[in-house]
Amino acid sequence: MDYGYLLGVIAAMGAVTFALRALPFLSANLLRKSAVIQHLGRFLPLAIMALLLVHSASASAREHATGPWPELIAIVATCLLQWRSRNPLLSIVVGTALYVFLRNWGGA
Repeated sequence: MDYGYLLGVIAAMGAVTFALRALPFLSANLLRKSAVIQHLGRFLPLAIMALLLVHSASASAREHATGPWPELIAIVATCLLQWRSRNPLLSIVVGTALYVFLRNWGGA
């Protein structure tokens, strides 16, 4: 086993890893000025959360015999509470508690 080769491979992997981690910090000024990046920064978080919501709710609804009703009721309640109160923590806690209640005790 050639130790020089192994040290070279480890050094190369370390350099590539460091460069990939440092690249966003080095290009931060250029990215802040980009209109595309600013648009994506406003649009993508909501889009990603919506996709995660749809994926999670559909997967959970397929696994249980009660169907999608607990998920849909909890989602609607969370959205309405967020719309009325503008308090994300309250909306998340109440929506989660309602979902757990409906999933465990609502159908029994």
